[in-house]
Amino acid sequence: MRVMDRERAVQAAVAQGLVGAGEPVAGLLDVDGIRRAAGELRAAFEKFVAPGTPVLHAFAVKAASLVPVLRLLAQEGLGCEVASPGELALARAAGVPVARTVLDSPAKTLAELREALALGIAVNADNPEELARIDGLLAAVPSTAPPIGLRVNPQIGGGSIGAMSTATDTSKFGVALRDEGAREWIVRAALARPWLTRLHAHVGSQGMPLELMAAGVRTLFELAEEINAKAGRRRIDTLDIGGGLPVNFSSDTTTPTYREYAALLRSTVPGLFSGRYGLVTEFGRSLLAKQGMVLARVEYAKTAGGRAIAVTHAGAQVATRTVFAPESWPIRVVAYDAEGRPKTGEPVAQDVAGPCCFAGDLVAENRPLPLLESGDHIALLDTGAYYFSTHFAYNSLPRPGIYGFSAATDGTDGTVRFATIRSPQSLDELVAESGGAYGEEGEELGSLGLGGQR
Repeated sequence: MRVMDRERAVQAAVAQGLVGAGEPVAGLLDVDGIRRAAGELRAAFEKFVAPGTPVLHAFAVKAASLVPVLRLLAQEGLGCEVASPGELALARAAGVPVARTVLDSPAKTLAELREALALGIAVNADNPEELARIDGLLAAVPSTAPPIGLRVNPQIGGGSIGAMSTATDTSKFGVALRDEGAREWIVRAALARPWLTRLHAHVGSQGMPLELMAAGVRTLFELAEEINAKAGRRRIDTLDIGGGLPVNFSSDTTTPTYREYAALLRSTVPGLFSGRYGLVTEFGRSLLAKQGMVLARVEYAKTAGGRAIAVTHAGAQVATRTVFAPESWPIRVVAYDAEGRPKTGEPVAQDVAGPCCFAGDLVAENRPLPLLESGDHIALLDTGAYYFSTHFAYNSLPRPGIYGFSAATDGTDGTVRFATIRSPQSLDELVAESGGAYGEEGEELGSLGLGGQR
């Protein structure tokens, strides 16, 4: 997100009442920035792949589970990678074609698999038991199978954030390639199933160096080459190389870029872009993080132990990872005044606290910022993925409204325009979601304590 666009959007959001006393927190997404990011992803791979190579960029829905965002990305030529029945429902609601949808998950139920196969959605099986389930489903329904792959864990090691590392020796994802007998089993499984035409590996995530990601893709490519050599023809025709490009949370600079990653893949895995294999990617955070921010009102300013504390409406409910793992997920905080203009003044070390009722609900601790006052605003930057779209319902705090904006001035009158992505959750909706329609006045639950007299 460009600094000038961000500042104009904040001021406009405050002026138009998207954030204020009545709605003290909101998520903002830069629509033009999302389009630019999608274009950069497409262009990076188009530069290196052989002409005519099928490439599907499937957005990881978990990064922003918002139907209008999925619809926008689909308009930009992207598909969806889904990992639950809910995510699949969102992708379908957004109009994403089944041919551009990929189902991943380590815990797919039989019903989920049956639905995906019936719809013609590509499936990446996670383990031998799941592959056996697919065997049974395909035997029972003699029809053309959609693209089916097998997820492989290259076991090449983790990055700087252990909880986000998916290619460690004991990762819960995929078939552990280096375990005894595993490679031989994968080769046999592929040779025995003509419909098993894909291999999948997802190595990267935040904290993972690009070199390790590329090494994982190389391992996947070499496995496909081995299977095809033993088959005497191309049995594996597509490689799903996952996503996980890390994001720079320390400045406005986008680094690493898709171009840098694609260039590294070309040098590390020379045959990857030759046209022998179709490609699927599953980027999420890197497409959306820098296009979004949380904007929140400062409700109170106080001090404790000599430290200034700004109590805001942005805490663990919209910045869960930052609150619970601040060393792994630090984010930038920018101060704005009551009108949404950049706050000026000498920086003062202060805590920026959220509304949740536990002591650790801090999005920034001892952070130098212009001294915040009641009625001011703070923006949590680079939060377009996994933050406000993945709400943590602590203290029954309602989900905030989310708005897409365009601050482009070319061919317009310069007005920042907003479109609703998700309306703020009303208290009535929150009560209904929490079982408000059941057991009126405790009648139903109360009857359970009558010694079985029912």
